[in-house]
Amino acid sequence: QVHLVESGGGLVQAGGSLRVSCVASGRTISRSSMGWFRQAPGKARELVAVISGGGATTYTAQSVKGRFTIYRDNAKNTMSLQMNSPGPGDTAVYCCAGEPRIVGDRPRADYWGQGTQVAVSS
Repeated sequence: QVHLVESGGGLVQAGGSLRVSCVASGRTISRSSMGWFRQAPGKARELVAVISGGGATTYTAQSVKGRFTIYRDNAKNTMSLQMNSPGPGDTAVYCCAGEPRIVGDRPRADYWGQGTQVAVSS
């Protein structure tokens, strides 16, 4: 199974910027859609962004549209999320995932990273 490891989390000031990254190992992820979930304290897990295997199409949640951008580099087997102008509502543990999807109301994926914590100070 693919192993995913996130990095780049930390404390960021509101209105600043932060980039979280995900490195895959075990096999190529080039044929897999990839995405980011987040879970804020006391909140349910939320799908934030998805990118297709070839990178041609992306999805971002309405709550982050225009501020967050998802990228991938299949040659390096990596994926990232650029977070611009984050606010306190973006504080969460961010997890990368392979083949992210919503089944009913439940977040699902074939592969999960362990997560990286992002805290936004106001």
